[in-house]
Amino acid sequence: MITIRLLAPGDADSFKSLRLAAVDNSPTSIWPTREEEEARTTEQTAARIQSTGTQAVFGAFAGAALVGITGVRREPLAQVRHKATIWGVFVEPRYRGKGIAQALLAAATTHASRDWDSVQLMLCVNAENLAAKKLYASHGFVTFGVEPCAMQVDGRFHDEEHMVKRLGEPLAS
Repeated sequence: MITIRLLAPGDADSFKSLRLAAVDNSPTSIWPTREEEEARTTEQTAARIQSTGTQAVFGAFAGAALVGITGVRREPLAQVRHKATIWGVFVEPRYRGKGIAQALLAAATTHASRDWDSVQLMLCVNAENLAAKKLYASHGFVTFGVEPCAMQVDGRFHDEEHMVKRLGEPLAS
């Protein structure tokens, strides 16, 4: 059975381990590099996953093992706090195809909508990552632009698609 919950500072080591696995598995989809992720201290990682009014990180657990993650963040500034950004979606390869990424996206979406009153979600995805694009499209995201050369990995540039999902109508226009 898979459990989805907000991560807490005590999950920092598990989060860092899974992020390193994500970098190794999908280096053209995950920022930062392995070296940059390894350089983060436990305290920095704990602060990164601590839920606040502008950030939340969800984990998928198979028993006590963290097998999937995604984050959501928003700016605190009044003119842009109506939107939130999904980041770092990753599920261990042996747990894929079980609806875990969908459940993580649903948890992040609910959090942004219910707790932050967000009216839209944004994300970026490697333009060549067809599986991820299909996942996001199935969750209601649509592409609104492409950033050329958004990421450089091993001397090769990769484009990123910018996607958006409307959660509701703005309160005022």
